[in-house]
Amino acid sequence: MNFDIVYEGILKKNKITKNFLFNVLEDLKKKGVSYGDIYFQDYNSEILSLENKIIKFNLFNVIKGISIRAIFFDRTIFACSSEISENSILNLIYKINGNLSCVKNINNLRILVNDNNLVKINNFYESIIPIGNLYIDKRVDLLFYLDNYIRKIDNCINYVSVELCNSYEIILVVSTDGVFIGDIRPLVKLLIKVQVEKNGYSEFGYSGGGGRYSFDDLLNKKVLNDKNCSIFEYWASEAVRIAINNLVAVNPPFGKMPVILGSGSPGILFHEAVGHGLEGDFNRKGVSCFKNKIGCKIASSLCTIIDDGSIKGSRGTLNIDDEGVFSRRNILIKNGILKSYMLDKLNANLMNLVSTGNSRRESYLFLPVPRMTNTYLKGGKSTLNDMISSVDYGLYVVSLGSGQVDITSGKFVFTILEAYMIKNGKVKCSVKGITLIGSGIEVMNKISMVGNDLKFDSGLGTCCKDGQNVPVSVGQPSIKIESMVIGCLN
Repeated sequence: MNFDIVYEGILKKNKITKNFLFNVLEDLKKKGVSYGDIYFQDYNSEILSLENKIIKFNLFNVIKGISIRAIFFDRTIFACSSEISENSILNLIYKINGNLSCVKNINNLRILVNDNNLVKINNFYESIIPIGNLYIDKRVDLLFYLDNYIRKIDNCINYVSVELCNSYEIILVVSTDGVFIGDIRPLVKLLIKVQVEKNGYSEFGYSGGGGRYSFDDLLNKKVLNDKNCSIFEYWASEAVRIAINNLVAVNPPFGKMPVILGSGSPGILFHEAVGHGLEGDFNRKGVSCFKNKIGCKIASSLCTIIDDGSIKGSRGTLNIDDEGVFSRRNILIKNGILKSYMLDKLNANLMNLVSTGNSRRESYLFLPVPRMTNTYLKGGKSTLNDMISSVDYGLYVVSLGSGQVDITSGKFVFTILEAYMIKNGKVKCSVKGITLIGSGIEVMNKISMVGNDLKFDSGLGTCCKDGQNVPVSVGQPSIKIESMVIGCLN
């Protein structure tokens, strides 16, 4: 990452000096703050959408601003502005100083220490504008090409939507623990939705993907299947296949049965039902089902769950988090033993721990909180065929949809997007209209087989917490869960 681009784009462009920033923070320290930081953001995004051969919109969004935090033990004073200037910073500091009288007992607080000063930053993605040389006419041509490609697959298609999204973000973090560091974050995504109709019945299917790389990289990706097609054509075919498959799917029996979760996107179950419960703020406040369980066995010995913000090009990857801490590979659960929570500086300080590089915020308008990046279940030694052949009667889930999770109990309900019945060790009919019901701890303790086919989702994931949306990725190998409750969606 070229830090000069950050410096030029944020500070020099707005006539702000490094010395000015550190003088402001030094004044905060003299007032007794345990930690303070200044966060700069310059975010630009574009969404180009086509529906049924009509360009519906081409939206541009620009978010530029600055925020300042002053933390006193577990209390925070926060101010932000859409103007990036020294004068704006002084106005924010004036507002923060006006609230200092509301904060008591601010003396003798431990000062946070961080060693991520100006050193060489990671390079898990390039410092690029993701669309690059793909001009508007080429982007439009691509969307129309995909619409035509999809309609040739089957004559039952009556709706096609193709959406191309890209963003380019520059951030800079300056803090009282000596951090002065920035990042440039590209992100691209292509989303395809189709509707099919036969005999008066209609169903939807969707597919797509992306990550932190250029759109040219996506254009050049090939899928080595029988057609040796582009990644776009593969996603288009998948959206159609899923929609048609839903047309012929039937309602299955309900109740308890063995469940096999396929590799890749079903990892959303661990993201929602386990990952959120391992975020530091929930555990510090004592509202997570995993509170005070570090070092305890909470899952099958086959279960190792990792959050890794350093996977090159992945949607949830960050060179640094939003407090300037380097992203890293954090083992949360190892062989069933809880090893770590995901932490930002605030919660790490209050728990006498260190930040794990998981501080994230949607924009300068929000306070950072501990969040996931790329969360996955580590691969094992079994094969998917071994798992299926071991089940006399059960369910094989290929893809999960939305879910609801209670952090305190860990209980969840997930809709199922694609699944099949297993009978006598063989995959049979497609099923729909069902949900998976259980709890994160229960599921992890019932994992009896873990596959050797670890895979990540294609890059569509967005996580919501405290009203903030951030890009994430999930992954897992195929796994066998000895028993889960299958519910009815309607």
